Amino acid sequence: MKRLDLAFFQRDVLTVCPELPGKFLVINHTPYMITEVEAYRGEEDMACHAKKGRTERTEVMYRCGGHIYVYLIYGMYWMFNLVTGPKDIPQAALIRGIEGFNGPGKLTRYLKINKSFYGENVCASDRIWLTEGEQHVTIKTSPRIGIDYAGEPWVSKPWRFFITP
Repeated sequence: MKRLDLAFFQRDVLTVCPELPGKFLVINHTPYMITEVEAYRGEEDMACHAKKGRTERTEVMYRCGGHIYVYLIYGMYWMFNLVTGPKDIPQAALIRGIEGFNGPGKLTRYLKINKSFYGENVCASDRIWLTEGEQHVTIKTSPRIGIDYAGEPWVSKPWRFFITP
């Protein structure tokens, strides 16, 4: 399967996210079909970590698309994101599900994704990358999950993209 290149990731997150379900995340040479993602779009998005600007935690989001942004929540779950867009425009796609594992914490635990992946370039990495995938999947949208703190209009934006059976 063809590996996704930098051009794929260096587009707006709202263009990249709907194309991710059906693609394959390859980790340690084993492919897993992506089934669910959410878009986080820059400093203006009150659900995005970049809403507070550039910090040590979010620095990778300001790189060009194709890098990995991982962070720990509740002191126990790593969240795995793919940075998208051009340099200095912080955007990321949270990977919420892969085939067989729904929930971002469950999938990172299963895949053993942790802080060591922070900043890795999926277009150059030997241990994690993305490939073309299923071309004929049905994608649905809904509001993002667990972002009530962001308020309107952010909680209602249909920026969650997932495969339906």
